[in-house]
Amino acid sequence: MNKLIQIILVLLISTNIFSQLSLSIPETNTIANLNVADTRNWSAFSNPSNISYLKNSGFGFQYENRFLLNELSTKSIFANLPTTLVDMALSASYFGYNQYNEILLGIGFARNFSEKFSLGVQFNYSATYFGPEIKYLGVLFPQIGLNLKLSPKFNLGFSTFNPFQQNISSNFSIKRLASVFSLGCEYFFADNFVFRSQIDKEISSNYKFGVGFDYTMLNFLTVKLGAYTYGYLVSCLGLSTNFGSFSFSYNADFHPILGLVSIASVRYDLQKK
Repeated sequence: MNKLIQIILVLLISTNIFSQLSLSIPETNTIANLNVADTRNWSAFSNPSNISYLKNSGFGFQYENRFLLNELSTKSIFANLPTTLVDMALSASYFGYNQYNEILLGIGFARNFSEKFSLGVQFNYSATYFGPEIKYLGVLFPQIGLNLKLSPKFNLGFSTFNPFQQNISSNFSIKRLASVFSLGCEYFFADNFVFRSQIDKEISSNYKFGVGFDYTMLNFLTVKLGAYTYGYLVSCLGLSTNFGSFSFSYNADFHPILGLVSIASVRYDLQKK
């Protein structure tokens, strides 16, 4: 079983069969991972400028499972604290299992400038387990984001993850980290009907393009539909709801070759700005 998991890891990391994004970067609770311009949702290691759109301080966690294999799961936790000067957030994620795993830690800062645009930067530390002798090696790198409100209904977002292409090096090997640039938009047909699109480019991979819709019914239930293409067309379906201070989200990506990717998250809001 361990040999099978190792073979799948090598295939997913070394080829473009699923996505240009590193497995260790958590997916977001926005459908089809269209997070860069999303002003209503924020997840760990998504566009840091969107931290400033969170109205309440709070915390949460997320579980992502790829292809029904526990060894290919990612667990994430996150928390945010709005202040009058700058909005802050903490993020952490763990991908893998005991024989191979990757850890991401981040602290982000964002500022909203009169609801016209927001800027954000997050400092991330990525560490990879190289075995019982070396154990963990890591590197620090930035994540930068911008969200521009072009009109009351239209937002344009941009973010970059590891823009300087930093990698983790040992005496025997180099662990390449993804360097991703994302550009996307968000358009409100109505307050309860939102369209998003996004294009991603990992520096050494092909482009990834996705679109998605959120439709809110009964003021507490949101249905999410989307799709993205990167070699294959992947359809996506999701639901989110809230009860008091709790909010829940579930997304499912249906890859035509590899199967199901599930992303479930829960958040608890503490207090308002």
